[in-house]
Amino acid sequence: MSLETIWAPWRLSYVAKDEPSEKKSNTPKGEKPCFLCQYRESPSDDAENFVLLRGEKTFVVFNRYPYNNGHLLIAPQQHLGDIEEIPVDVQAECQAMLVKMTKLLRSVINPDGFNVGLNLGHVAGAGLPGHLHWHIVPRWNGDTNFMPVLGDTKVIPQSLEALYAALKEKLDEQE
Repeated sequence: MSLETIWAPWRLSYVAKDEPSEKKSNTPKGEKPCFLCQYRESPSDDAENFVLLRGEKTFVVFNRYPYNNGHLLIAPQQHLGDIEEIPVDVQAECQAMLVKMTKLLRSVINPDGFNVGLNLGHVAGAGLPGHLHWHIVPRWNGDTNFMPVLGDTKVIPQSLEALYAALKEKLDEQE
């Protein structure tokens, strides 16, 4: 199957905005507070919130609705929704956390590869567009099968609690 491209330059005025769309207050009226900020502010609840590791400027948390076993989020401590707002030192710590977490996941659950990504804005898939975060999704050869296609179901073979305990134990050994 090949993908055909259709050029439609007349649509630019419809999709273009005069102002950046993600420059809003931290919590819009009627919406729940940012869960990443809540996790940041409650280190005593790290195990309950699946916060795996805290850095000086970032932290790592499990995705509660993972695409695959070991799906982690790396977020700046600051509530920032635009990549251009993130200070260079915070960017550097995010990158260092990405490296550390891929190494940790390799040593504990042995994936064949990773998807690492960042969704910038709601339209790009960001479920929490006001607090930027990177996704690390471990992948295995053959991890796609008939279940998602025919059964509209994803099978994840390990509980968040069990994987959290295994990763935390390995982190403790490394320190």
